[in-house]
Amino acid sequence: MTTSSQSALSWRDGVIPVSTHFDDPYFSLNDGLAETRHVFLQGNDLPARLTPGFHIAELGFGTGLNLLALSLITETPTHFTSFEAFPLSAPDIARALDHFPQARAVAEPFLTAWSLGQTRFQLGLIAVEIILGDARDTLARWPHKADAWFLDGFSPAKNPELWSPEILSEVGRHTAPGGTFATYTAAGHVRRSLQAAGFQVERRPGHGKKRHMSAGTLR
Repeated sequence: MTTSSQSALSWRDGVIPVSTHFDDPYFSLNDGLAETRHVFLQGNDLPARLTPGFHIAELGFGTGLNLLALSLITETPTHFTSFEAFPLSAPDIARALDHFPQARAVAEPFLTAWSLGQTRFQLGLIAVEIILGDARDTLARWPHKADAWFLDGFSPAKNPELWSPEILSEVGRHTAPGGTFATYTAAGHVRRSLQAAGFQVERRPGHGKKRHMSAGTLR
């Protein structure tokens, strides 16, 4: 299995980064920041559930947009861990975030740390760790449990490894009692794997043109 490698990009309309490896955009063509808020924040009932030390974990760091959206609403010391196999360069992330002025306005501490090769840094009240490498290796070795998961890998059709029953079983194993997940996908095999991993899974209205998304709570 791979550890991590720089992601190769093309740019749609000059502003939206698209992974040439997975042939999939890094964020929604229909306002990625609004989708992040709808899917990952509202889907996990955030910020209402945030308490000191609350731990959020994520599959697929991408441009860091989810982290930045969280930083805009967090008033509580929080931990954020993200698993990423194909990290973007700081200049590419900065270019992508220029599409979202609100997120870009709070991104400088993250971009500075990232440009220096730091994978642990502080972003306001959020203690951040980005774990580089194949999540099939790194998640199994992770010693913590998350209170909420952002499942934000590329499309299951394009990136099936990150949505495998084995990976989603590890997500369940690394979730605190009563913890939650949210994801933009409503693919049947993903929902079934999450149910098998111990979650009570709901199909909810999606964002924009996406009819459905999924969210759930560990039973």
